[in-house]
Amino acid sequence: MSQPRKSGKRNPMGHRLKRMRDQSMRAAVPGADDAAPPSLPANVVVDCGWGRLAFAQTFETADELVDVLRSEESAKRDIAFYIRDPHVVLAAAPQELFLDPSHTYRLDLATYRPRRTPVRGYFVRRLCSEADAKAVNRIYRARGMVPVEPEFFWRQRDSRTLTVLVVEHDETGEILGAVTGVDHSRAFNDPAHGSSLWCLAVDPRASQPGIGEALVRRLAELFQARGAAFLDLSVLHDNESAIALYEKLGFKRIPVFTLKRKNTINEKLFIGPSPEEQLNPYARIIIDEARRRGIGIEVLDAEGGFFRLSWGGRAVTCRESLSELTTAVAMSRCDDKAVTRRLMEAAGVPVPRQLSATASEADRAAFLEACGSVVVKPARGEQGRGVVVGIETLADMDAALKQAASTGPHILIEECVQGDDLRVVVINDEVVAAALRKPPEILGDGDRTIRQLIERLSRRRSAATQGESRIPLDEETDRCVRAGGYSLDDVLPRGEQLRVRRTANLHTGGTLHDVTAELGPAIAASALKAARAIDIPVAGMDFIVTDPAGTHHVFIEANERPGLANHEPQPTAERFIDLLFPLSARRPE
Repeated sequence: MSQPRKSGKRNPMGHRLKRMRDQSMRAAVPGADDAAPPSLPANVVVDCGWGRLAFAQTFETADELVDVLRSEESAKRDIAFYIRDPHVVLAAAPQELFLDPSHTYRLDLATYRPRRTPVRGYFVRRLCSEADAKAVNRIYRARGMVPVEPEFFWRQRDSRTLTVLVVEHDETGEILGAVTGVDHSRAFNDPAHGSSLWCLAVDPRASQPGIGEALVRRLAELFQARGAAFLDLSVLHDNESAIALYEKLGFKRIPVFTLKRKNTINEKLFIGPSPEEQLNPYARIIIDEARRRGIGIEVLDAEGGFFRLSWGGRAVTCRESLSELTTAVAMSRCDDKAVTRRLMEAAGVPVPRQLSATASEADRAAFLEACGSVVVKPARGEQGRGVVVGIETLADMDAALKQAASTGPHILIEECVQGDDLRVVVINDEVVAAALRKPPEILGDGDRTIRQLIERLSRRRSAATQGESRIPLDEETDRCVRAGGYSLDDVLPRGEQLRVRRTANLHTGGTLHDVTAELGPAIAASALKAARAIDIPVAGMDFIVTDPAGTHHVFIEANERPGLANHEPQPTAERFIDLLFPLSARRPE
């Protein structure tokens, strides 16, 4: 009986897997019997601005690699990459280094295929200006990443080793995301012709879908054109959304690892969650500033956001930015919006016209006709609950009153003033931050329904704010969508934008845009008047403005517990701790 003939065809998948395995399993820190390839320079380190990349396969001994990580600069984050045997390197400095809980993924550029359909609404290009660099740093800070000196980006503008790509909005020119690529052939004459991806970051405020994917694809295509064999990246093991994106694009896990030096930036990765980890971002930003000053911290109720700070014999209990220094009287003035309005009117701060919901139907109809458009909101409440904006008919007013009644018995009807929502943070009789708050908008892709686009944007906002911001699919969202001429199950045409909420509250998906440097003196003066009228040391004053740098403004409400984390990089937490513990304040050198 004759044997079947072997097929002469090659198995391309098996060949690719073997090549990937061979490349990834090459010794990263050679031992005595494993010399570094002679073509590689020794001890290659690439400065990326946020820290340095140490390519472990170019180091002959673990001790040399440890010495590089020991020389890490303050406020930087160095990374040792391509380590095959991390336990060997860790044994050389077990108290100083830790194994980063990240997976390494690889994209085989020989088989990668570009996207066929072009993206709409934005485009990918190289970072090319100081303004780009500042915008990228804003996104880094919003994502909790290490910022980069803008001058570093400028010095690297002609570099072939480092490539920084950004996404720019077609119409506004706003930077929506960024990614950094490293060309290994340029960095150290890599015989494997590799490349790597770092610091993929998308603005959490961006409503356009697919920004991260567009950046990854453009970087992959750039290195593919240069003849690179693969594109590698390191991603935290629990970053499910990022891992899903990479796997969708064809990235596969490879068995190499990453080591970092123990520092304050990555502390939570090697010591586990701290007691205050259960606190929300608005409390943690204050906790972090207190710890930097050596102030004692005691978490009293993580779920409620309560903690106690103590320093030099003084102790202050806080709930986020609300402290014992705010009196019950000041809180009650903020809590009742009708009371707040009367105080503002007496202090000479511009306010909108207002009517009680108990007014007769005729009075409500006359008020609606005089104003043209009104807002219905509970007299007490926060985080935008029960607020309905832009009501133009009595039927909608009745429905809004019914909805608002679920939050409390006292309801207000207020003139709807046209303009943007501005939050001004006042701490200790000083304007510390100002930001425009914009309602959430979705961008159609011609494929997904409005409901799916809202859910996608809501997931992104939630991930960026540790669950603090979501877009509810409630009656108000449905009303806004219907006002735009659609239903939640309609497919929004490609490139069309749709506002899905009228309120700009961050807890219901709104976004925040810092305008502290532009704030006009008239608005700043009104914010200070408002704080003095309420007699409150810390507050967020909300105005409707046509231009934050102008003079026209109308006071809406005061918040006794403003979210300080929303205003980074403004020094809100620093000024708050200065208020509580004046002697701990940093003195100018």
